[in-house]
Formats: sequence, C-alpha cells, structure tokens
Amino acid sequence: MSELLINARGLNTYYGASHILRDLDFSVGRGETIGLMGRNGMGKSTLLKSIMGLVKPRSGSVEIMGHAMTGHAPYKIAQRGIAYVPEGRGIFGNLSVVENLKMAARPGTRGQRDWTYERVLETFPRLQERLGHGGQQLSGGEQQMLTIGRALMTNPDVLILDEATEGLAPLIAREIWRICGLIRETGISSVIVDKNWKHVTQITDRNVILVKGQVVFEGSSDELRDKPELLAQHLGV
Repeated sequence: MSELLINARGLNTYYGASHILRDLDFSVGRGETIGLMGRNGMGKSTLLKSIMGLVKPRSGSVEIMGHAMTGHAPYKIAQRGIAYVPEGRGIFGNLSVVENLKMAARPGTRGQRDWTYERVLETFPRLQERLGHGGQQLSGGEQQMLTIGRALMTNPDVLILDEATEGLAPLIAREIWRICGLIRETGISSVIVDKNWKHVTQITDRNVILVKGQVVFEGSSDELRDKPELLAQHLGV
C-alpha cells in the first residue's frame, strides 16, 4: 500500500437525527486517483465534508498525512495539503480571475512550487483570456476551471473535486476531464465525484460506491466495468 495521505476510519456522521455515514472507512494513497460514486443522498458530499472539517463526525477518526485531524478547522486541514473544490464552486465573485488565483498561491507541504500562476494559465487557456473579468462574469464552466486552478495554486498533495462536471456543457465537461487527466499525470492524488462513471473510470485507479453511507463496492475501474448489475443497481446505468 502506498503512503496514506487521507485515512478515515469508522466515520459516523449525522445531520440532526439523520445518520448519514455509517462506520465508513475511506483512504487515499499518494499518487492515487479515486472515483467516489453513488446516487444523490448516499453520503458522498458528507464524507468529503467530514474529511475537510466542514462537518464533525460523531465518532471515528480522520488522519491527514499521518496527523490526527478529526473535526479540525477546514483551514488547518487545507494546510496539511488538501485542496477542496466544493459542489457549487465557491469562487469569489467580486474578485477578478487574477485575484482569485493569486490569493491562493503558496508552496505545498514539501515546499513544492510545481503549480505556478503561469502554469495554471497554460493549463487553462480560457482563463488567460478573462484575467480581468470578475468571478461573477464567468460562465459555469469557466468558474469551475477557476476553482480548480485556484486549488492547484496551493500546490496540494490531494485534490478533492465534488461534482466535477455537473451542469456543464459537454464541450466544457470534456475539457475538465482532460485537466483531471493532466493532474493525475503530475502525481497529485485526486478524489473525484461525478455522475458520469464512464469518464471517471477512464482516469481512476480505484473506485468506491456508497449506498446509505456505507461502502458497497471498492475496486479498480476494470472490476467495476465487469459488474453491469452493480452499475445498474447503484448508479442507474
């Protein structure tokens, strides 16, 4: 097993009286790309928020880079090398593209500065054309590119993408998938949530399917493709 960058064990997370995650284990190794799948309401976003400190699990543990981080503030978890692109993107609409990117710039946990401002613009040529635009002036696809670019400016060890291409036009979605492939090639670990399992499995090393807050499948992309009954039952395809 490669070095574990994220190691969550026995997570039980609630919203009020609703028990969302049930004794859930989830890990991310260095250089690993993981697809996190399941129908709406099955606990995917809650798992990511529990890892990021946005929701505090009632029990269980989260280790980041070997450090106990259960329930710590999100900024402390980000400082450990985790970059989070949330559903809804969360860009700063009153800041320009340049400002959104440069405000996030910092070296990574090992001092790495692989992702510079220039490299991000080279990777996202559409942003290069809109540097002076405010975040609120961008299309949905451009906002998603900006959010991913801003996350890369932190030089993360792990990039978490929640609903990577939701609501995007097919052409823009293809561009996002191309970028996800590039990120994988750089050695950054990724966790990708998206409804398009065919695209997800083209770039993932391992896939996890959640049903009612529990893991019902964990395996390689080839193993998942060989289980059409599982895809039909849990992903609706």
